[in-house]
Amino acid sequence: MKVLVTGASGLLGSHVAEQLSSRGDRVRALVRRSSKRSHLQSLPNVELFEGSVEQVDRVAEAVDGVDAIVHCAGLVKARSNDEFFSVNVGGTSNLVQAARTGSRSSSFKRFVHVSSLEACGPSPDGSPVPADQEAPVTAYGRSKLSAEKVVLSAKTEIPVTLLRPGAIYGPRDGEILQAFKAIERGLLPLIDEGRAMGMWIYATDCASACIRAIDADVASGSTYFVDDGCGPLSQRQMLADAERALGRRAFVRQSLPVPLLMAVARGLEVAGRLANRPVMLTREKANMLLQHWVCSSENTRKDLGWEPKVPWSEGVELAVRWYRAHGWL
Repeated sequence: MKVLVTGASGLLGSHVAEQLSSRGDRVRALVRRSSKRSHLQSLPNVELFEGSVEQVDRVAEAVDGVDAIVHCAGLVKARSNDEFFSVNVGGTSNLVQAARTGSRSSSFKRFVHVSSLEACGPSPDGSPVPADQEAPVTAYGRSKLSAEKVVLSAKTEIPVTLLRPGAIYGPRDGEILQAFKAIERGLLPLIDEGRAMGMWIYATDCASACIRAIDADVASGSTYFVDDGCGPLSQRQMLADAERALGRRAFVRQSLPVPLLMAVARGLEVAGRLANRPVMLTREKANMLLQHWVCSSENTRKDLGWEPKVPWSEGVELAVRWYRAHGWL
């Protein structure tokens, strides 16, 4: 089978490409000119295809001749709402259209779209959100929900499956790394006493869910949450586990007051606009960090025949070992 993987140089996409390669599938890896490619270049059965999802012609060429698509590409931070929608929605639309009109569309196996729990929005009471909830609270979440609707619009023409992971972490992840670095500096990045609950999924487990979604015989348009099956984890517990994995207890443990968090986020937004650069911590994102993000992957495990192998308690240890082995910590 020949599979197009978008975002193949990113955290999830690189693990999807690696697992497909290891099982003998051919991978066409869509990568930007500026993408780091060393890991992909070391894998057998991987064809690097330079381009981006915003380039209609390149997308059409990338889709030509593939049997399936795993769409992992997307912006998680942007300079504006328009930029989020241009890439996350416009890029998805380009892929869907190419898959619809491709010369092999009649034998096309599956379009797997990697969305996000943020497309649904938070859980008001800490219980799993229903699959039909549409209450995103960030520009990123709104763009991911709109991208889902683009994919679902094609479900009668091509087989599509949507995946909504919780927070993805593990080897090659640079986001949670910042929390580990803060602890190593002696600071515990606790917000609002660490009450907010969230779901986590180790990168290799999320990648295996993507591949099972290609192979599973489920109805087109099926949507699944992806998490490690261990239930929600509070921010306080997550950071305590990070301290344990690092073998270091932070000496500054004061919770960051919400007004100060918002002031910092506002300052970063201003700095980002002045530098014309995207920032991760916006006021929307800060507000998101105060809410519960809870889902259930019970149907995912049942329908896709998939089981996560790495619970958070083990994954945090594995992540720290990888960071240290590769000089990231």
